[in-house]
Amino acid sequence: MRKLFTSESVTEGHPDKICDQISDGVLDAILEKDPNARVACETATTTGMIMVMGEISTNCYVDIPKVVRETVREIGYTRAKFGFDSDTCSVITSINEQSGDIAMGVNEALESKKGEMDKEDAIGAGDQGMMFGFATNETPEFMPLPISMAHKLAKQLSVVRKDETLKYLRPDGKTQVTVEYEDDKPVRIDTIVISTQHCPDVTIEQIEKDLKEYVIKPIVPAELLDENTKYYINPTGRFVVGGPQGDSGLTGRKIIVDTYGGYGRHGGGAFSGKDPTKVDRSAAYASRWVAKNLVAAGAADKLEIQLAYAIGVAKPVSIVVDTFGTGKVSEEKIATIIDKVFDLRPASIIKNLDLRRPIYKQVAAYGHFGRTDVKLPWEELNKVEEIKKYL
Repeated sequence: MRKLFTSESVTEGHPDKICDQISDGVLDAILEKDPNARVACETATTTGMIMVMGEISTNCYVDIPKVVRETVREIGYTRAKFGFDSDTCSVITSINEQSGDIAMGVNEALESKKGEMDKEDAIGAGDQGMMFGFATNETPEFMPLPISMAHKLAKQLSVVRKDETLKYLRPDGKTQVTVEYEDDKPVRIDTIVISTQHCPDVTIEQIEKDLKEYVIKPIVPAELLDENTKYYINPTGRFVVGGPQGDSGLTGRKIIVDTYGGYGRHGGGAFSGKDPTKVDRSAAYASRWVAKNLVAAGAADKLEIQLAYAIGVAKPVSIVVDTFGTGKVSEEKIATIIDKVFDLRPASIIKNLDLRRPIYKQVAAYGHFGRTDVKLPWEELNKVEEIKKYL
């Protein structure tokens, strides 16, 4: 059976991604000084303006406008003619403390209050909700090929802009990759879409030629392309107005780009700007870690795990496994293995993955999973041998 599947990515200069990077930049700056801080930092941007808001409880001081301007400068919005400028944009902040009602349940879990659990393990989940983790053995990084390719193309688009291989490029951009599958195995790339912001005096023909040569060719394996692969490069014909001038941006509006490109399910919670007591983030990372180690150990070719939590309660209220018919053992057996090998209470996740440190801004663009360019604890294959014992 043949089918097509499409995933997209966006560059670090996309308005929503600017916001994600600022929110995680603020989080990192705080965690560097105060690892136990509670942070829920949201960012919004529009023409000439950035607003940082949220609930932050910490004993340290961080110069938020400085973090904002440094982040925007790193992305590449350094001149007014790009439509946005790190030095002259206005920065507005509105920060409150975390609600005492929430803090009460996070500081000590329900199980600890009932005497069912040691206090040191007893951080309660920072919210209710469900999180999904996914892994597949169709790529070396255990990610679906469409999102993996889309991220790599988006990253390359920024690389050739920043190293001035293509001087006319500007920070905003999008990529999209459609992969053809045969019997659930990727066999070829059907379509590649790239839209990139550019200076006004370059021709569409030049952009098309350069992007094929300097972005697509170094990234996409030649054996996945054929004479029928379609290319749509800046299909509107012009993309000069971009970034916050072209569209407003918000933290957490690219949750599918951040995860599996739509290939796996999503619980709906965003990552950026949240400290690890928020299970939206930490449990999503943990479920990816579980799924990746299980697939690497040979439990299944493709595996999705759902975790669900209740606010103020440490243990997950449910753990569900789906192997999409690729399991080498039953899903019930895999669920039992998860219970034996992994401790999925928030305090244990934070401890085992060492999450109270400034590691988040680096994943706020180009995906939180399957990254080979940065070292991430939830991507470690450190439970494979232990899992194999139970298989």
